[in-house]
Amino acid sequence: MTRTVASLIAGKPADAAPGGHLTVPNPAALSETVAEALVGDADTLVDAARTARNAQPAWAAVPAPVRGRAIQQFGRLVEENAEALSALITREIGKPIRESRGEVQEVVDTCNFFLGEGRRLYGQTVPSEMPDKQLFTFRVPVGVATIVTAGNFPVAVPSWYLVPALLCGNAVVWKPAEYTPATAEAFTQLLLHAGFPEGVVNMVLADGPATFEGLERALDERLVDKVGFTGSTEVGRRIGELTGRHLQTPCLELGGKNPLVVMPDADLDLAVEGALFSGFGTAGQRCTSLGTAIVHSSVHDDFVARFDAAARGAAIGDPTQDVLYGPMISQRFCDRFEDWLELIQPHHRLRGSTGTGRITADNPRDGFVGDPTAGLYYHPTIVDGVTANDDLYRTETFGPIVGVARFDDFDEAMTLANGHGYGLSSSIYTTNPLHAFRFRERVSAGMVSVNNSTSGAEAHLPFGGNGKSGNGSRQSGVWVLDQFTRWQSMNWDYSGRLQKAQMDVADITADLDFRLAAD
Repeated sequence: MTRTVASLIAGKPADAAPGGHLTVPNPAALSETVAEALVGDADTLVDAARTARNAQPAWAAVPAPVRGRAIQQFGRLVEENAEALSALITREIGKPIRESRGEVQEVVDTCNFFLGEGRRLYGQTVPSEMPDKQLFTFRVPVGVATIVTAGNFPVAVPSWYLVPALLCGNAVVWKPAEYTPATAEAFTQLLLHAGFPEGVVNMVLADGPATFEGLERALDERLVDKVGFTGSTEVGRRIGELTGRHLQTPCLELGGKNPLVVMPDADLDLAVEGALFSGFGTAGQRCTSLGTAIVHSSVHDDFVARFDAAARGAAIGDPTQDVLYGPMISQRFCDRFEDWLELIQPHHRLRGSTGTGRITADNPRDGFVGDPTAGLYYHPTIVDGVTANDDLYRTETFGPIVGVARFDDFDEAMTLANGHGYGLSSSIYTTNPLHAFRFRERVSAGMVSVNNSTSGAEAHLPFGGNGKSGNGSRQSGVWVLDQFTRWQSMNWDYSGRLQKAQMDVADITADLDFRLAAD
């Protein structure tokens, strides 16, 4: 079934398509059209921001525990529609159905967590230095949040922004990836039916240039108070520059070149299992996907042989079946991945499959599940022999390709783990606690796994990176509340007179010349 979808402003579809029409095929079966999208433009985003601005004060006046009830209802709606939403994700971006179900569960988990935060938007009562005076702190909503997200996690990542933003009393404008319009429309409909007042939730379908222009205008008109962005480092820099003109700090979750260090004492079978999922789950199209496996020389050859065998034996193909990964998300991802394959150099050794590049009848994959010619399928590629001088080491490659480098001592491993400048996710495989803690101390990544993959998040743990992976902001858990609230302090003097801080403070007299008698 082909869905016709459009932007949703104040709960109503925008029937016009000033940004044109977009046809979205199923990447696993290109002959099937998933959605026909009516695309908006910069005006659409500005209109949505204005709508949100008008709706936000009334929503902020709703008590936070009641706002939490709306979050709870949204979570229940997602739960009741989980299978339909999961199937739509798989149709639209080709994510294996098991992963799609896990992504939908992440939304439910996020709602379950933030329901309780509606009763825990804690401030503090602080003692004053003067009598008959009390000091207080409060969390207040920032106002209107504009959220721009990528499409590789078309519901989980948006929920990390939208759920806490709404709970805290903000109105939102969400700009999903334009290549996931059907999932975005379905997700927004679930939000709109959860009890949020008209205009508090708005969704805009637009391409990148129109979004940036609309965001710039909305900021100039003081319609937006917070920007959240998940996507590339390059675009994140531009958003940081734009919001900086307005003295705003965006919430940026950007790319990664995530290392997985394998120590000589590691359980190699476990390390291979982690590397396989980290590197090739979702066809390597995660910001937390494994970039380079950094393997001690004493176990390098053994690890590579096992990793090669695991990749060759993995089921790849039809995402409705039990496979490691399905197709690339869209043709644009394929085109970029083809460019990254050109980073492979003569000194590299290729492993992992019966070919490289797109899987076709002329470039087959042994054991492929389904018809490779029907969709956008690519071979898993392991590139052994990567060094710190290679472009492949420094470049985020969004697709099924994993580099392998070797090291001789721990300092060398840490140099390789940090030298590319990204700092999102990381992993170490070791049975020595000393190695684990030293790695945690020295790695630049905002997230560390020990004997687990570089991918994977839980709703109550902070998610985010440093360096080229983000500006230090965090999503998920209580930490994200700092992105969508501002601290407000209040002092209340009931003494009946003006008491001046630092000046009218009682003194404590001490005899500082006193000394104990020596024995």
